[in-house]
Amino acid sequence: MKHKAIKVGITGLVLTLSFAGLLYSTMAESTEYYKHVEEVMNEPQIWYGKPLQLHGFVKPDSIFRKRESLEYRFEVQSQGHVVKATYTGIVPDTFQPDAEVVLKGVLGPDGFVVQPNGVMAKCPSKYEAQVDTKGRGAAKQGTTSGGE
Repeated sequence: MKHKAIKVGITGLVLTLSFAGLLYSTMAESTEYYKHVEEVMNEPQIWYGKPLQLHGFVKPDSIFRKRESLEYRFEVQSQGHVVKATYTGIVPDTFQPDAEVVLKGVLGPDGFVVQPNGVMAKCPSKYEAQVDTKGRGAAKQGTTSGGE
């Protein structure tokens, strides 16, 4: 009876360790940090080579597109900190100066290299509530507001 309990215990331990190892190796590969530009640019060397989602705003007059290609160079800023970024691919329609963006990629000494399909941008005016002259929220044109 004692011998059987030891076998069951060892089997349980092996299964638990195998599951933990598999979980660790899977999670380690897909771990991505979500950081704001100012957090990363305070000590950029710490973040070199790590997968990041970088949040900031496109700096006005910084977008450069190489002629006859889909290569973009631009700067992203937040709270006075700026990082240069490069991207090759199609950008969203909402990618424009002062747009809020989240970039997926890797930071290096030359700047932030955005991975394919790694640009997510939103247009702030599209999501902000309009306010009428009396300070109350007003429905946008073409929508209805319930109850009034």
